[in-house]
Amino acid sequence: MSTAEITIRSIQHFMYCPHRWGLLEIDKAWAENFFVTRANLMHERVHDPDRTYTTKSKRVFTSVPVYHDGEEYNLYGVTDCLELTKDKNGVSIDGSDETYRLCIVEYKPSQPKNGSYREEDLMQVFAQKICVDYVFGSECDGVLYYADTKKRVALPLKENYEQYDQRLRLLLTQMREYLNAGRIPPIRKGQKCSGCSMKDLCMPSMKKVPNLREEMRKMGEEKL
Repeated sequence: MSTAEITIRSIQHFMYCPHRWGLLEIDKAWAENFFVTRANLMHERVHDPDRTYTTKSKRVFTSVPVYHDGEEYNLYGVTDCLELTKDKNGVSIDGSDETYRLCIVEYKPSQPKNGSYREEDLMQVFAQKICVDYVFGSECDGVLYYADTKKRVALPLKENYEQYDQRLRLLLTQMREYLNAGRIPPIRKGQKCSGCSMKDLCMPSMKKVPNLREEMRKMGEEKL
C-alpha cells in the first residue's frame, strides 16, 4: 500500500483546523481542556461493552472496528455504535439467513445552535460509512446523536453520496501531502481558536515569522 493510512477520526480534526491536526498528527502534540475531557468521558460511556445488546428485531454493537484498504481511501477507525435492524432487503453479517439494515450512530456532546450538524462531523460519519459498507457489503445509513439535546439527526449520506465521496478523496489527498512532507498546515484566517485545547501550544495570537532563516540573518546584521 503506497498511500499513508489515515484514521477516520483525524478527518474531523483536519476539517476543524488543519493546523491543529498537524500538531496532533505530525508533531504528536496533545493538550486537553474542558471540552476535550467532556467528549472523552462521553465516548468512554458509549464504548462500554455492556451497552451492546440484542432484541427481537435489532442488534446494537459499540466500538466496531472498520476499515477500507483500497488505494484511494486506506482508512481505518472505530464506530461509536452500529445498529442492525432486521430487514428482508438488508445484508447478512454472520452468514446466517437473518438480514439487517445497518446504521452508524456517532455521538457528539453538543448540537450546533442552528439545530443541524457540522460539516466535519458529517464527513467523519461518511468516512465511517465508506468503511462499514466495504466490510459488510452494505449500504448503511448514518445519524448523529447529540448528548445535550438527546436528539438524533439523520444525515443525507446516500442522497449526496457522490458529492461527499469527492470531498473525502480531496481531503485525504491534502492530508497525505502534508504527512508525506512532514509539514504542518498554516493557521487559517478566521479560525476560531477560543475553545481549542491546543491554543497554548499553538499560540495563534503570536506574530508569525514568514521566513525564520531570513529573520535570523537580519538579526545578525543588526548586531554587527
